[in-house]
Amino acid sequence: MVDPSEVADRISLVRDEIIRAGGVGVQLVAVTKSFPRDAIAAAVLGGCDAVGENYAQELLAKVEEGLPPVDIHFIGGLQSNKVKSIAPHVALWQSVDSMSVIHEIAKRAPGARILLQVNTTGELTKGGIAPHDVASFFDVAVQAGLVVEGLMTIGPTATGVSERERSFTTLRRMVDEMGLSVCSMGMSDDFVQAVECGSTMVRVGSRLFGQRLT
Repeated sequence: MVDPSEVADRISLVRDEIIRAGGVGVQLVAVTKSFPRDAIAAAVLGGCDAVGENYAQELLAKVEEGLPPVDIHFIGGLQSNKVKSIAPHVALWQSVDSMSVIHEIAKRAPGARILLQVNTTGELTKGGIAPHDVASFFDVAVQAGLVVEGLMTIGPTATGVSERERSFTTLRRMVDEMGLSVCSMGMSDDFVQAVECGSTMVRVGSRLFGQRLT
């Protein structure tokens, strides 16, 4: 069971940390994967800007239970065959990193808002487009009628300050060079440093809801 008052307190603490890190107007996305539908309701009551879901089937199950009015961001790895089922429910597609997904989103949700996921760490275990390929993906998405609002990345597995800074400053520089508005980077363990490096959107789960059971 999710305690809405506890979640609200944690949201307030996270927002305070964002402000202390120099963040202005940073959007807070509550990552609700593997948490019950009540977590989404608590996030909305606590004033989060959006919620993030990683799995198509889990998102659909929560939709069937009934959700409060809130923007849903899809932030997980996405297969093109899952796009059709969740397209009516997604306000922002955050993890777009394949041509097939670009074309499927354009087909199922014309004019959709997307972020291109960039692999800024070079880790083979992470999804994302190589930095030197982002421009071509951007062109294809725009030509397909999608609205590319910005870029997103997942910080390095290594927890060193220098590795994180390298990853985050790379994405911030690319966002600036491309004239985009959204720089989505930073999660529960590294959102403070991400904000210090210029993040405009953080994706926080365990800091708001506690550790996941699955």
